[in-house]
Amino acid sequence: MPEWAEVAFRTLSAVTILFLITKILGKRQISQLSLFEYITGITLGNLIGYISLDTDTKWYLGFVALFVWVSVSTGAEFLTLKSKKFRDIVDGKSTILIENGAVIEKALKKERLTIDEFLEQLRKKDVYRVADVEFAVMEQSGEVNVMLKKEYQPLTADSLGYHISSEKEPKTIIMDGHMLPGILKEAGLSEDWVQKELRKLGVTLNQVTIGQVESNGELSVQTGQDFLPKSANSNPNDQITELVKQLQDELNMRKQLALNDKDRLKYQEALDQFQTAMHAYQKQQ
Repeated sequence: MPEWAEVAFRTLSAVTILFLITKILGKRQISQLSLFEYITGITLGNLIGYISLDTDTKWYLGFVALFVWVSVSTGAEFLTLKSKKFRDIVDGKSTILIENGAVIEKALKKERLTIDEFLEQLRKKDVYRVADVEFAVMEQSGEVNVMLKKEYQPLTADSLGYHISSEKEPKTIIMDGHMLPGILKEAGLSEDWVQKELRKLGVTLNQVTIGQVESNGELSVQTGQDFLPKSANSNPNDQITELVKQLQDELNMRKQLALNDKDRLKYQEALDQFQTAMHAYQKQQ
């Protein structure tokens, strides 16, 4: 066999085996590498390079080394699932960087994290003031996660006392002008129903880039630059009413979360002034 053909054959074999190994090791090997997995990845790459290009007559021994590394990696993954102590050794432990609003300098030094790097990690979480953070932790993967202080946390329906029903995942039933029969069947819908809904929207199947069935059973489609159906809340007065309600809800929430009576009184005064202005606006309409 010519040398170039042998190299091509060995490379294709190595790539195929590496693909199978990656499937065996699982998606975590790609998304969240531990220190051990990082070392394994580098070693596997070196072994594949050796198998592909080394002209040594015993190049096949590279597959033996590959098998040993995969066995060790698979065994380590199994032990990390079964043993907390082994998992702490291999994957490491998370480190608390901010607790009760105070930065722990010893933890930053332990992780060899400078203040600039720490602030960069906070900015990646859309946090620009250290004083806004109640708790921050560096995970085993090196990512920093933060919990804001109560008064700086985003407004949620739960904090306002609203009970909202759960929402189901939208089902994508049309892609690039073609229906997806498997997902269509899973959603309990028929092609006739889709065609009927498309006629209501005034579009044909081949015009649709993406079509999804919402949790309420409504079909929404993307056609070029347009999204159908159009938002029902396009009336300026309706939009103003919705914005007003959101602002009132936020003022009420901040009033409830106020730390003292003085702050609560200020929020109440703002609410009263706001409501007075809105009544005057509504009379002019």
